[in-house]
Amino acid sequence: MADIKLYCMGESGNSYKAALALELSGLDWEPVWVDFFGGECRSPEFRENISEMGEVPVLVQGDVKLTQSGVIQSYVTELTGKFGGETAEDKREVLRWVLWDNHKLSSQAGLTRFLINFLPEKHQNPDVISFMQGRLKAAYQVLNNHLKGRDWVVGDGLTNADISCCGYLFFEEPFGFDRTDWPEIDRWLNNIAALPGWKHPYDLMPGSPADRA
Repeated sequence: MADIKLYCMGESGNSYKAALALELSGLDWEPVWVDFFGGECRSPEFRENISEMGEVPVLVQGDVKLTQSGVIQSYVTELTGKFGGETAEDKREVLRWVLWDNHKLSSQAGLTRFLINFLPEKHQNPDVISFMQGRLKAAYQVLNNHLKGRDWVVGDGLTNADISCCGYLFFEEPFGFDRTDWPEIDRWLNNIAALPGWKHPYDLMPGSPADRA
């Protein structure tokens, strides 16, 4: 039995950030599926025993219990020394991009993907979706421009900046992101997917739309 458990679901890009960091770090961990669509995160039991925030991912290791993907990524770095950046300047840059992603990219992508793919059609608002996709396009442009002449977001290898920013971009469900429109992002995603041990979200964690079809 693994020492580290990650409460997660395959459909969650934020869970993927934590799971991918764990997997590529070489730590021994195991996923624990959370039935988000069945309401498990909203249950009193989950909020009391797993996360008061009522969301995934949640990492548990002994007495350590952590929520929020960025915090979990940072914890993986504490344990392994990996993905945090080599120099003090790099460490600040990694944090800068993780914060940018959480605010400008993943938050927009996660919501837009949910509105289009997981919300009943009768509740979908085209104006809201269009607005969100406009904000996402601006975020894609920032990332695409930054990656020109770079293999990684920060420094010369994979860091938490890459793991955070790629969190939603490997999912195939439509939400307004087409890799062919963003050649630098496409090249960078190929770099990540070529890493030994990389797995697609649905291969790394339990739970996928196909399971609920």
